[in-house]
Amino acid sequence: MQYLEAEAAFNRLKQVRVLVVGDLMLDEYLWGKTGRISPEAPVPVVDVNNQDLRLGGAGNVINNLLALGCNVSVASVVGSDGDGRELCRILQEQKIDITGIILDPDRSTTRKTRILASNQQMLRIDRECRSSISAAAEQQLIDYATAGKAEFQVVLVSDYLKGVLTEKVLQSILAYGREQKIPVVVDPKGKDYLKYRGATLLTPNRSEAELATGISIENDESLVRVGNQLLDNFELGALVLTRSEEGMTLFTRDGEKHLPAKAREVFDVTGAGDTVLAFLGAGLAAGLELADAVWLSNIGAGIVVGKVGTSTVSPAEVLEAIGQQHPDSDLKIRGCDALRALLDAERQQGKKVVFTNGCFDLLHVGHVKYLQRAHQLGDLLVLGLNSDDSIRRLKGENRPLIGQQERAHILAALDCIDYVVIFDEDTPFELIEALHPDILVKGGDYSPEDVVGKDIVESYGGRVELITFVDGKSTTNIIEKILKQYGDV
Repeated sequence: MQYLEAEAAFNRLKQVRVLVVGDLMLDEYLWGKTGRISPEAPVPVVDVNNQDLRLGGAGNVINNLLALGCNVSVASVVGSDGDGRELCRILQEQKIDITGIILDPDRSTTRKTRILASNQQMLRIDRECRSSISAAAEQQLIDYATAGKAEFQVVLVSDYLKGVLTEKVLQSILAYGREQKIPVVVDPKGKDYLKYRGATLLTPNRSEAELATGISIENDESLVRVGNQLLDNFELGALVLTRSEEGMTLFTRDGEKHLPAKAREVFDVTGAGDTVLAFLGAGLAAGLELADAVWLSNIGAGIVVGKVGTSTVSPAEVLEAIGQQHPDSDLKIRGCDALRALLDAERQQGKKVVFTNGCFDLLHVGHVKYLQRAHQLGDLLVLGLNSDDSIRRLKGENRPLIGQQERAHILAALDCIDYVVIFDEDTPFELIEALHPDILVKGGDYSPEDVVGKDIVESYGGRVELITFVDGKSTTNIIEKILKQYGDV
């Protein structure tokens, strides 16, 4: 998956609607220092100097989805106690519709308190109810989740075995998803996987998969046996088995695909499964192929385990991580929206932006000389690159000879180019309007009046510059020479 494809997927998430169903809870963090042992018992004393209360469980999935820019709805059952009301307040502060949250006076809301010193978790205290929800609450939850009042692109099920996701609730939601052709992605718990039967995608970790199958994963052979057994026994559409520092493995009917871990340094694995669930669901809702959604979730998980506590990952963090894999080119190739923000920041630093555009099919010395001269006119050179579809409309079905991604990477490798942005229109008018370059450059074969975007640039004080191409150097000439010399081979 390329940088621009990931960026485009993240941009689509603003229109995505996701329903999260599962166990909501509060995560409390008490931060402090320790340097002495209690005189009352052989335990460390933690001097608390800060505390934090966050959404946990399915709430952490919600936080991850919000960080990605999704529109989120939630369905769950919590106690009608102080913690339940506090949980609803936090959700409402984040503009989450809490219509699907049922307050049950006979239940207590789960709160997990973690005590940390020097970024090390010392102790966790759980206050919770694990009994199954009542029949009345069960039916209310099913009615809300399957009412079809909102058009969700995906349903995410976050099971923490706190009693909300009964077999009846799960099977009703899974049946609804199949009926409406909406993917239902489930993060499972425990060893009873019959209740997850028919899920679009299941995301167990290593220990959960071992518990569900009774098979210890000790090598690649046992890994494949576990994955295929879960896939077949529970009629799953697909399975993503997460294996901590060993990465992830995607199982489908066509076989398995392993992705190595992307973590740079592991501080805390708390909530990593929630991040994986959120990225997988958001990716599918954004129209990504399953393998690409898994790839993105693997990068997201690698980032989140480098943070302390239940944390989230932003699109910017993921895009930065992707760009670092190919820093010589990927970081230069940007979408219009991202590039506009970058250029605005550069202009605030007093830098002048130069813009030119073209097809640049079969890069030659004429192109390079032209681009080098264009770069000398300002501080940053932005190249608007015609897409493949745009070139076909302009030059015919036999062009381009080189696809847009290859052309973009070749051009991005040139020192004189700071950014490349691909556009699909016949002219760069809309791109120029969005990017507001200070200097607009075209070839000397143009007259100033014919330069697309001239009026826009001059309207805010910019200017147009014309640069003469090197004589006799063109893609057309190269093609003709090749046909002449090798046409009969």
